[in-house]
Amino acid sequence: MSARKADTLGGRAAIVGIGATEFSKDSGRSELKLAVEAVQAALDDAGLTPADVDGLVTFTMDTSPEISVAQACGIGDLTFFSRVHYGGGAACATVQQAALAVATGVAEVVVCYRAFNERSGRRFGSGVQHREPSAEGAALGWSLPFGLLTPASWVAMAAQRYLYAYGLKPEVFGHVAVTDRRHAATNPAAYFHGKPITLAEHAASRWIVEPLRLLDCCQETDGGQAIVVTSVERARDLPCPPAVIMAAAQGAGRGQEQMTSFYRDDLTGLPEMGVVARQLWRSGGLTPADIDVAILYDHFTPFVLMQLEEFGFCGRGEAAGFVAEDALPLNTHGGQLGEAYLHGMNGIAEAVRQIRGTSVNQVPGAARALVTAGTGVPTSGLLLGADG
Repeated sequence: MSARKADTLGGRAAIVGIGATEFSKDSGRSELKLAVEAVQAALDDAGLTPADVDGLVTFTMDTSPEISVAQACGIGDLTFFSRVHYGGGAACATVQQAALAVATGVAEVVVCYRAFNERSGRRFGSGVQHREPSAEGAALGWSLPFGLLTPASWVAMAAQRYLYAYGLKPEVFGHVAVTDRRHAATNPAAYFHGKPITLAEHAASRWIVEPLRLLDCCQETDGGQAIVVTSVERARDLPCPPAVIMAAAQGAGRGQEQMTSFYRDDLTGLPEMGVVARQLWRSGGLTPADIDVAILYDHFTPFVLMQLEEFGFCGRGEAAGFVAEDALPLNTHGGQLGEAYLHGMNGIAEAVRQIRGTSVNQVPGAARALVTAGTGVPTSGLLLGADG
């Protein structure tokens, strides 16, 4: 795939099954058990069996190897297995990998999964505690001695510059938090079901790292989510309406680091997501005006605003007003701020529900959905659409 021309992956594969465990703060079981439950639920949803699966894709930050999941699920021979790096940035890329395998005939049915005890076990929000020597770890050495030890502190640097550049106050981030929690409040699967917030409550929440408040930061979750991908032709014979993968892309920007790309010329945007945006629009043949619902990775509210600007939904510095106006249905499951932090995989599932017409916060007639993965790191995105 070239960043300078459209690719030909779109329309050749579809998501046909989604499945998840409950989302909790203490699952009481192993990450492998969570993965198996999610995979089995996704296969049941797709009307398929473990015997149909010949491919698995997950994240590098995962303790449940493909062969362990295959064995525990009763899956047989695998002709394709893959892992994608960079934490939450991998979410949509797992589906891209699955679609590539299906489109080229390397595999027929591929399951993407993510499962972790991110609250009761290893908490990603706690930041750097121990790291083996590596090239990417060395880059952190320019930030850690100055107190930038956690993801919130890394994002706060860019968020502060964004506010300064556009003459804004931290309160503008509250529009994202309020929107997410409004949707989570009506979603029974969400951890914050029945718990909307107001802009005043956002502004009154305690500082984590200025200009980020508690309600600007996503929660930490135990749980699992799985996605089943197969060919569009086979999808038409399965029980649920397929969500066709219209386009899929990965992106890393110039001067890219993991969350600490502070030496770029400009900190007010997300160049890695700009790479993804250009490729999705180019390959999918769509524009922002064609999107019915957007599921944008929301580990921190400022990066949602920057994503909207990178994709061209509004001008630079204008995203807070765009969100406040409800100009585009956004994170209708509640996002990672409101539903669960599953490294973006639950967002892909919500986009599928929107295409199927089964979301608890359904957008009438939704036929085109944009999904993004983690920001601040090399990332990925999807355009999903209804068949036909």
